Amino acid sequence: MAVLETLVIAFWAMLPAYVPNNAAVLAGGGQPIDGGRTWGDKRVLGDGKTWRGTAMGVAAGLALAAVLTVIAGDVGSALGFDVPAFTPLAALGLAGGAMLGDILASFLKRRTGRQRGAMFPGLDQLDFVVVSLPLVALLDFEWFREWFTLEVILVVVVLTPILHVTTNMAAYKLELKNEPW
Repeated sequence: MAVLETLVIAFWAMLPAYVPNNAAVLAGGGQPIDGGRTWGDKRVLGDGKTWRGTAMGVAAGLALAAVLTVIAGDVGSALGFDVPAFTPLAALGLAGGAMLGDILASFLKRRTGRQRGAMFPGLDQLDFVVVSLPLVALLDFEWFREWFTLEVILVVVVLTPILHVTTNMAAYKLELKNEPW
């Protein structure tokens, strides 16, 4: 696989996982998932993880996967190589796994004494990758095996933190986030 092809496939395949957290920020608010519960003297997740944000994040990822699937053939023809069309289970694994990864990261942050918005290097940038990829492999192994080659996974692991920091800084400058990480 050529370098450009690997980069494009990695980005395209991860788009349904990249979008949900951003959509959740825009649609957030409402009832916290943890209902205000604590574990010990710390919140389980905190006010930043809401049912509405999670639902909208997953919905945005699923909608994007559907659009990408519709245009995959034309985009592939224009590029000269195939790009992924998403099966429903692959789309669910990526979008749902991204949100679940973010929720689990909040749980770990609370357990380590970090407040909402506190930086947790590494975890902040890769939480959704660490959950979404295994979930996709579990839900639709054939699709996962076809698109997530070792080279694509390596690009995802390198590209994701760069994209994450860049988009978070943009959201901060647009006053959509309270912190730039």
